[in-house]
Amino acid sequence: MSRLLLAVLLLVLAGCASGEPTGGAASTAPAPSEPSSSTAAPPGFDRELHDELLAMLDRDQSGRTGGADPEGDAARTARLAEILDAHGWPTWELVGEDGSEAAWAIAQHADLDPVFQQRALELLRQAVAAGQASAGDLAYLTDRVAANTGRPQTYGTQVACTADGPQPALPLADPAAVEQLRADAGLPPYADYLDEMAAICAGE
Repeated sequence: MSRLLLAVLLLVLAGCASGEPTGGAASTAPAPSEPSSSTAAPPGFDRELHDELLAMLDRDQSGRTGGADPEGDAARTARLAEILDAHGWPTWELVGEDGSEAAWAIAQHADLDPVFQQRALELLRQAVAAGQASAGDLAYLTDRVAANTGRPQTYGTQVACTADGPQPALPLADPAAVEQLRADAGLPPYADYLDEMAAICAGE
């Protein structure tokens, strides 16, 4: 699944119609992708874990589009917790860019376990500092954790579809700094993001 498709699915399906906070993903610096099945895996790459994470994401997205989801968010959260225990954050080196992004999406949807979500955020932050995960994913999870704990958001990624169009789901911690913070995380300008969300909200 491409990052763009994942972003659109998450933006549309994470609560936009009901006015709940929502947010997807955005690309950051280039990162090593997973090797194709026809090429040898680089040292340290765990194809089994990579494939498991992508399968978990497929079920996550299926459930959010009205399809089958036999495990649900709670079971995926529990399994991702086991993965974090064993490996720390699933890095680009370990599972490829798409595997790491799949782990992020599952953590993003772990809203019923805020303690786990905070732990995932800290591990993702460490991986980003090591150049092994997406700063954009970190920005979205940072805001998601803030939204779930009633704190102001940093990057403005959590918005709600309202009668007046997309609006921040909770206040920005530093409105004057949001554009620079978004740029530092590889996110588009805030106005562009709201325009994108306006089109999605209109489709609802």
